[in-house]
Amino acid sequence: MQRPKIIIASVAVAAIAAVGGTTAALASGSSPSSAAPTSSAPASSAPATNAPAGSAVVRTAQATVNGKTETILVNAQGLPLYYYRPDTATQSSVTGQLAVAWPPLTSSAPTAAGLSGKLTAVTDAHGSQVAYNGHLLYTFVSDSPGNVTGQGVQNFFVVTPGIAPLAGTSAGTSAPAASAPAAPANGGYGY
Repeated sequence: MQRPKIIIASVAVAAIAAVGGTTAALASGSSPSSAAPTSSAPASSAPATNAPAGSAVVRTAQATVNGKTETILVNAQGLPLYYYRPDTATQSSVTGQLAVAWPPLTSSAPTAAGLSGKLTAVTDAHGSQVAYNGHLLYTFVSDSPGNVTGQGVQNFFVVTPGIAPLAGTSAGTSAPAASAPAAPANGGYGY
């Protein structure tokens, strides 16, 4: 079953390269002058903070996910953040070409803006990868601010503020704050 994932990841990377203009640097938070145009997504619920250099800011924003407007987590540039279902709280399973298409969000000092869950940095193969409620976070190279294109692709799912804490984390041993919405029971965005 490993070969189809690699083939799909390779095809996805090739397709992205063929379209041009979108790079892994853009998805990981850089803002090159050739950045993809942004969509007309509604404003986020919290402004970005003045974070220290090397810090990733994670905040909420409204975006359309599978035809429905949802509050999701985004990085400082407004790119949707995803979790990978096979990951554990301490280890990323995203490597090689998969990591090219799904760059990890890394920072040794992540900053939360308007979040009720727990934001941490986990040391793994990617360095200091940012996690929310124990879920390691990634962007997708085909996304632009407010534009969710990776939902359910290759076992990646968009992160919502109310995602259930991953078992085995300190976030998983306490209940999320009362203001966080419950994760959907249908296996959609929060398991």
